[in-house]
Amino acid sequence: MSFTLHGIPVSRGIAIGRAYLIAPAALDVDHYLVEPEEIEAEVARFCAAQDVVHRELDTIRADLPADAPGEMSAFLNVHMLILRDAMLAEAAVELIRKRRYNAEWALTEQLEQLGRHFDEIEDAYLRERKADLEQVVERVLIALAGSPSAAAVVADGAQRSGGTLEMIVVAHDIAPADMLQFKTQAFRGFVTDLGGRTSHTAIVARSLGIPAAVGVQQASALIRQNDLIIVDGDAGIVIVDPAPIILEEYSYRQSEKELEQRKLQRLKFSPTQTVDGTKIDLLANIELPEDAVGALSAGAVGIGLFRTEFLFMGKHEHPQEEQQFEAYRRVVEIMQGLPVTIRTIDVGADKPLDHRTDGFETAANPALGLRAIRWSLSEPQMFLTQLRAILRASAFGPVKILIPMLAHAQEIDQTLDLIYEAKQQCDDAGLAYDPNVKVGAMIEIPAAALAVQMFLKRLDFLSIGTNDLIQYTLAIDRTDNAVAHLYDPCHPAVLGLISHTLREAQRAGVPVSVCGEMAGDPLLTRLLLGMGLTEFSMHPSQLLTVKQEVLRAHRPHLEKPVQDVLAAYEPAELQAALTRLAHI
Repeated sequence: MSFTLHGIPVSRGIAIGRAYLIAPAALDVDHYLVEPEEIEAEVARFCAAQDVVHRELDTIRADLPADAPGEMSAFLNVHMLILRDAMLAEAAVELIRKRRYNAEWALTEQLEQLGRHFDEIEDAYLRERKADLEQVVERVLIALAGSPSAAAVVADGAQRSGGTLEMIVVAHDIAPADMLQFKTQAFRGFVTDLGGRTSHTAIVARSLGIPAAVGVQQASALIRQNDLIIVDGDAGIVIVDPAPIILEEYSYRQSEKELEQRKLQRLKFSPTQTVDGTKIDLLANIELPEDAVGALSAGAVGIGLFRTEFLFMGKHEHPQEEQQFEAYRRVVEIMQGLPVTIRTIDVGADKPLDHRTDGFETAANPALGLRAIRWSLSEPQMFLTQLRAILRASAFGPVKILIPMLAHAQEIDQTLDLIYEAKQQCDDAGLAYDPNVKVGAMIEIPAAALAVQMFLKRLDFLSIGTNDLIQYTLAIDRTDNAVAHLYDPCHPAVLGLISHTLREAQRAGVPVSVCGEMAGDPLLTRLLLGMGLTEFSMHPSQLLTVKQEVLRAHRPHLEKPVQDVLAAYEPAELQAALTRLAHI
């Protein structure tokens, strides 16, 4: 019987193949008490499983192909750090010794404890880092059971099918490292019960160009082994046992998309400008230093957003200045003279780190609490350390400093004072830096957009973070399934704030970019161009699709249709205006 499942689209494309189900090892583990005289043997069994997983990850890292996405090595490093992290490993050993839990029980118990901390995180990207923890635990449980890894299971399935079967892996969740190994088999797509747009698995899927749908609840329970399925990565839907006419239609669309992707590659290094000759800059968002390699190869003309919080995650204390400096310098050097915009740490009460600061408690409403620049200003020594590291990296190439979540004039002034102090400290220590480093603000709070003149007088550039701007404007958490359908980037209020910010910045002669998901959505490229945007920053995998839209656009022809969109408030009227814009 044919049926359709709905999830979250994270990687464009269409995959058609047979379902290959992978059961999670963590779903059902033995729970029993170890005899006192066997406790140390149980600890040794746990440590031996850790060693097996460490060797497995080390082998995968050593065997990474030359064309592997830059994210892969970084994600493997993260998984290796989690594997040995005291909050997981040592805590599990303590449960074995003190409570006499067997290794599997101790490990899953500690996973549950840590998982609750992640569930409290407001930010979607950081909350989804829980998946990395779960994937590491999954590997250790598999090693404890003496079972083959998920990748080995799929490889065995491919071998038994003679390598002719195009498989679509269906699982509760999939580790990025396994995905890379699947790619070398007959793996053509994947479907998971868990995940979101910003999970590591989704990021790797986009980097590899693998069609995927995540967050497809109960997919692994409803889909049966060897079912014929279609994964529509554009819409985030999975069609199980499709009717012949549906299968024929998707086969045609698949061929068309493959041809389109081959054509897109020809655009990689051509100048990016509209039909009327307006130069448009397409930059990349990155999370880890190694991501800069992929950004450069994708044709990005700079880094529009380097999220630095991932240097702080999974640590027992704040990273030292030298460690941060080396990470920032690496990105600057990889980009070979292209500009790099480094955002200061964007964590806080809603994004707890593994270490704790005195007086740092979870807020009753973390999204509105002590976070981003508010937290940085409350921890001036930590903030000065990061600012010095960023300034020092500017000696190796063009660097800009981006400040998140500013809303008040005093916050801007305090930040600028601390940047001045960091420069003084560099001077006193004889450390080189660019004295003319530009400083900008994220416009992600409605108050910041409405009072943008206050920012334009004090700062060198602006960057509109549409993800948070939409969330705060509409009072919507898009990761909350109960209200996610109300998350709307084309809501009149959201478009009005973006248009107002772009217009006022243009009048003041201050550069402004968009670095949220709207920048990487080709369906919104013409809308943003018509508003006057000339700088987009997005995930590297989205660059060529957006570039194609830019090359087809004629900005003067967009101005009137865009004004019609901005003047529309009724849903039907707004949709009609957007449709007219799309067909110009």
